[in-house]
Amino acid sequence: MARRSAGLLIHRRGENGREVLLVHPGGPFWARKDEAAWSIPKGLVDADEDELTAARRETREELGIEIDGLFQRLGEYKQPGGKIVIAWAVEADPDINVEAITSNTFRMEWPPHSGTVKEFSEVDRAGWFSLPEAGRKIHKGQRAILVDFTRSQAPRA
Repeated sequence: MARRSAGLLIHRRGENGREVLLVHPGGPFWARKDEAAWSIPKGLVDADEDELTAARRETREELGIEIDGLFQRLGEYKQPGGKIVIAWAVEADPDINVEAITSNTFRMEWPPHSGTVKEFSEVDRAGWFSLPEAGRKIHKGQRAILVDFTRSQAPRA
């Protein structure tokens, strides 16, 4: 069975239209990567855990803030590695300060085969992006989340 992650596409009305909040993964592997490296805040769903509960928990762990609002399920998205990401959109406080995020950490041996274990932030930064810019920044396996979100925001005839 494919691993399942759940996450939130947090959005706000910006000065120049809709903006989404993306996170950049911490750790040495991602340190010099920018385009196609960002993600929605997300993480693995625990056994017997409600998927939306997992998405909210992961967002709290990665940003250090609680997100409330009307959660709109966008869908399930199969990633290139086989993992399934379940995503919800939620409009958030437009004043969320991405400079003040606090992320949980993880430990890994670094440099490889050195015997030295170092601790890294799971998320090293976050940012608000216009939809076109987010399309360039977000990991290719999550681009469909932005497409579905954009469709959900289109005026209905």
